[in-house]
Amino acid sequence: MPANDKTKRFNSKPAFARTAKKSSNNTRKTIKRPVKKAVENPIIVLFNKPFDVLCQFTDESGRQTLKDFIPVKDVYAAGRLDRDSEGLLLLTNDGKLQAQITQPNKKTFKTYWAQVEGEPSEEAINALCQGVELKDGMTLPAKVTVMNEPAVWDRVPPVRERKSIPTTWLEIQICEGRNRQVRRMTAHIGHPTLRLIRYKIGQWSLDDIANGQYKTLAQ
Repeated sequence: MPANDKTKRFNSKPAFARTAKKSSNNTRKTIKRPVKKAVENPIIVLFNKPFDVLCQFTDESGRQTLKDFIPVKDVYAAGRLDRDSEGLLLLTNDGKLQAQITQPNKKTFKTYWAQVEGEPSEEAINALCQGVELKDGMTLPAKVTVMNEPAVWDRVPPVRERKSIPTTWLEIQICEGRNRQVRRMTAHIGHPTLRLIRYKIGQWSLDDIANGQYKTLAQ
């Protein structure tokens, strides 16, 4: 490819990224972005994601994905859940709801059940409640309480626990969605997460949804 052509490609902006252009009389005209039409039949899918399932519908490596469990068409995950985490994943065809759930300023709290190594002190838990300094900045204050071991499905494969070290279950509520945030938060206070289950997103929970199963709701 000629050098000039290559320069043009890298310097040009796609049409949807342009916000204005000049007319023949050198005045700037604003280009209006298209407004998304309202969904005629908005639906919500609540899925209890098993361990080791990718939070996407395709995978070139042949690993398990959402397609292996959810036959509903034209729905997309509102936020993600790591492959090694379990629990509630919300999918919808409603873009407005997706944005509400994923944007921190909307304050949609997600509730996690985290089995951590050791027994966190009151000081360590208070640190999470106030916010901790991670590599990508301070976390927003979380709501953290010690809880009894929940009556949930067995994980396959099971968690590797060290007999000499006890474990503790924490209920952690956050309204952010940083990459592996809960795991990084508990590691920061010296108590790595061994198992992580998302129990609730906003008003929706895992109640009455078996692991690997889903439930469809009409809005």
